[in-house]
Amino acid sequence: MNTIIGAVLIIASLAIAYVGINKISQSTESVRVLGVKIEASDNSGKTEGFLFLGLAIVLFAGGIYTVIKAKR
Repeated sequence: MNTIIGAVLIIASLAIAYVGINKISQSTESVRVLGVKIEASDNSGKTEGFLFLGLAIVLFAGGIYTVIKAKR
């Protein structure tokens, strides 16, 4: 049972990491107008993306710990 919980945590961490990476990459846009590059950045989007990545790391570590502990 604990192995299944660990696997679910690992899969959830990968999905959350994917969402976080997408939020970070979509929070910055650039446009080239008359040879001048203009960039717009959404800092709250970047912060939210980094929070998702942090949560993914914690879930991944918890999943690995649960799987290893279940095998003992």
